Amino acid sequence: MAPVNPDNDPLYRLRHSTAHVLAQAVLEIFPEGKIAIGPPVENGFYYDFDLPRPLTPDDLKDIEAKMRKIIKAKHRFAYREVSADEARELFKDQPYKLELIAGLAKGEDEYGEKAAAADTIISTYKHDSFEDLCKGPHVESLSEIPANGFKLLRVSGAYWRGDEKRPMLQRIYGTVWPSKEELDHYLWQQEEAKKRDHRKLGRELGLFTFSQKVGAGLPLWLPKGAILRDVLERFLRQAQIDRGYLPVVTPHMGKIDLYKTSGHWYTYRDGIFPPMSEIANDDPENPEGEIYLLKPMNCPHHIEIYASEPRSYRDLPLRLAEFGTVYRYEHSGELTGLLRVRSFTVDDSHLFVTPDQLEAEFLKVVDLILFVFGTMGLKDFQARVGLREVGNPKYIGSDEVWEKAQNAIINAAEKKGLNYVVVEGEAAFYGPKLDFIFRDVLGRQWQLGTVQVDYNLPERFEIEYTGEDGQKHRPIMIHRAPFGSIERFVGTLIEQYAGAFPVWLAPVQVTLVPITDRHVAYAESVAAKLNAQGLRVEVDASNNRMNAKIRDAQKLKIPYMLVVGDKEEENGAVAVRQRAGGDLGSISVDEFIARIKDEVANYQ
Repeated sequence: MAPVNPDNDPLYRLRHSTAHVLAQAVLEIFPEGKIAIGPPVENGFYYDFDLPRPLTPDDLKDIEAKMRKIIKAKHRFAYREVSADEARELFKDQPYKLELIAGLAKGEDEYGEKAAAADTIISTYKHDSFEDLCKGPHVESLSEIPANGFKLLRVSGAYWRGDEKRPMLQRIYGTVWPSKEELDHYLWQQEEAKKRDHRKLGRELGLFTFSQKVGAGLPLWLPKGAILRDVLERFLRQAQIDRGYLPVVTPHMGKIDLYKTSGHWYTYRDGIFPPMSEIANDDPENPEGEIYLLKPMNCPHHIEIYASEPRSYRDLPLRLAEFGTVYRYEHSGELTGLLRVRSFTVDDSHLFVTPDQLEAEFLKVVDLILFVFGTMGLKDFQARVGLREVGNPKYIGSDEVWEKAQNAIINAAEKKGLNYVVVEGEAAFYGPKLDFIFRDVLGRQWQLGTVQVDYNLPERFEIEYTGEDGQKHRPIMIHRAPFGSIERFVGTLIEQYAGAFPVWLAPVQVTLVPITDRHVAYAESVAAKLNAQGLRVEVDASNNRMNAKIRDAQKLKIPYMLVVGDKEEENGAVAVRQRAGGDLGSISVDEFIARIKDEVANYQ
C-alpha cells in the first residue's frame, strides 16, 4: 500500500495528523517503544512500531481510547525546521528516526531514495508533548480530527524499509474520515467487499481455482466456471457475428521477430515470459533453432492473417475476432485472483479500415461496448481518452498520425455523448485509446472495455490494400475488446452480483430437489425436459433432507429450486422456489419452462 500524494488534499492532512496521534498514544502506553514512519495511504494511514511484545485486538481498543483522550485536548500542530544535530538530540532514543535523519543529511528521503532539495529539509511537527520528524502537511489542530470518525483496523508485520534483513516491526493500520457517517460507510464497504470477494466466492461457487503446482497467476476453470465463460463467449460471439465480424484462431506463441516488428518486444519486454529456443538442428543457417515467445498480444497475429492474401478496398472494413489467450509475466506481488493474472483470454478484435470508414466503424465499436455493458447491468462507468505523453520515446509514429488518431477518438466520444476524461500517458505505444472505467457497487474502479486507433502497426508491417484508384494504400487498424479480458470481466461480475448471477448467466439455472429417493426418477425426467430446452439443470439426488438441499442450492446462489414429490409427479408439476426465498407454489413443468425462458430472453 503506497503512500499517497498530499496535493493539498484535506483527507491527506486528516490522515497524516491521525497517524501522529496514533504514535503518541502507543508511546504513552509503551514508553519504551520505538517509532519508525507513519504515512497516509489510500483510505487511511499506518504507523510502524518496535514494541516489547506483540499487540492484540484488545491493545487496539486501548490505543483507540487513548487517541480519543488526546484528540479531546484540541492541541495545535506546530511546525519547525531543525539542524541535523538538533534532530539527533531530539530523537536520541529513537534509532529509526536517527537513521532517517542520517539519510536526510545525505540528501535522501524517508524511503532511502535520492530526493529533491526541498524534501531533505529536516523538520518536525509537535502537538501536545509529542514531536515527530515530519515534513507535513497536517491539520491546524486536533479539534479537526473527529473522535468518532476513526478506527484502528489491524496489525501486521513489516520489515523496516521493506528489507527482510532489517528488523520486523508491527504496523498498525487505521482509517479516518471527516464524519462518523463516512467512517461507517467505509467500514460497511470493507465488510461488503469481503462478502463479494471474487476469490472467496469463486471457491464457494465452484467457478475456478489456483494450484501451486500449476503456477501463480494461472487460473484453472472448474466446470461451472467454464460454463460461465462459455455463456459469455457465446453471447459476445453472436453479437459480433450480427455485426459482421469474422472468427479467427491463432497459436499461443510466435517467433520473436514477429513481436520485434510490432514493437511489443521492446515496449513490454519486462512483462514477457523468457524466450524459448527451438531444438538445434543441422541447418547451417540456423544451427541454434528459431526463438519463440509465448504470445503477449494477439494483434501481430491478426495482422499476419490480413497480410495472408491481397486486399482491396472492397474487402474493407475487415473485422477479425478471436478469444485469444495471451501470457504476461506479472510480478507475483501484483497477482490478484482473476483481476491480475499471467494467462488471460482477450475478447480481441482488429478492424482494418480505410480512412473514410474510420469514424463509422469506431462508433459501431463503441455501440457494441455499450450494448455489452447494458446487457450485463454495468451502468456506472466513465470513458477515459488515453493520450500519449509527448516526448516519451516509448510512443512510436509521427505527430501527424497521433493527431489524427486522437481527434478520431475524441470526436467519437463527443458524438456518443460519453462522460469522458482525457488523460496523458494512458495511450498504447502505437496509438491513443478509449477505455471504459467501471465503478462497482463498492465504489472501486476497474478498466474493462477498450478501443484504440492505430496508424502505426500497419506501417511497421507494411500491410496494404488496393484503393478505388488502383493504387496501394495503408489501412488503419482499430483494436477493441468489450470485456477487456474474460478473467477480469468474470471477476468483476462475480463481485458486482455477489455471485448471484441473473438467470441467463447463472452456470446452473435450476436445481431439482426430490423429496425422497422414490422421486429421483421423476426429477431426472423433468431435468431432461429442461435440458432439451437449453436450460442448465442439476438434480440433487443426495441423501440430505429436502430443507438441507434447498439451503445448499441457496448457498450456491442457484436462481430456481424445483421441489418434486408425490403430488408434483402425479400432476406433471414442480413446486417452484426462488433464490431469494420466494415460494411460487406448484405449477406445471411446461408453465415453468415458459416462465424461465421468457426471463432469459427478456434479460438479454
